[in-house]
Amino acid sequence: MEFIENFAGDKKIGKPLFHKLEQKFIGVCVPKIPAWIQSYHLTLSTLLWSFLIIVFGYLAGKYNINWLWGTTVMIVAQYITDSLDGSLGKYRKMGLVRWGFYMDHFLDYIFLCALLIGYSFIFSDKYNTLFFILATYSGFMVNSYLSFSTTNQFRISYFKIGPTEIRLGFIITNFLVIFSHDKVPLANLLPFIFIFSLVGLGVVIYKTQKVMWKKDRENNKDLP
Repeated sequence: MEFIENFAGDKKIGKPLFHKLEQKFIGVCVPKIPAWIQSYHLTLSTLLWSFLIIVFGYLAGKYNINWLWGTTVMIVAQYITDSLDGSLGKYRKMGLVRWGFYMDHFLDYIFLCALLIGYSFIFSDKYNTLFFILATYSGFMVNSYLSFSTTNQFRISYFKIGPTEIRLGFIITNFLVIFSHDKVPLANLLPFIFIFSLVGLGVVIYKTQKVMWKKDRENNKDLP
């Protein structure tokens, strides 16, 4: 019981840019969700969105770039289900806190992989850079989970940028790719996105370890 009471994975710290708007959206939508839809249905739907994103990415790269609109729709769909699943569970007192924490964030990683796999069909000549971007974004996730394991405080937003803002970035990218396809080589921007993300990850890691060091110093005055 003590472990259950102390678990704080469902309590996120930090407020990203669109936090207030998102909370209003959740507050309006959750009570209106039909009774037959459960929170775990919403969580697991990310598997469907991820699969379709890969399909649309393949079709966009192989046949027609306008299939990328399908990817944009899937990003919006995943935002809706991912935003509402945890709040619905709390609203109905379902108690799937640990399962929700584990599956929700693991599927977020699957969703990110699906997005970059989809883009790899379009930017086939920049596949290695996409892999590096995935590795860097994964670093932010690993940092969040390791930090949570030592502080019991779960942070998923950095510099006012959280999952919602990242999804918006992907949507904007889709618009630019569709309307500038074969005109402006947007793939050339990928190395700069990687460098920017890597620098951001470095800053986050530095700040996180500094917090850990301070906590250890408070518990052990003999540390240098």
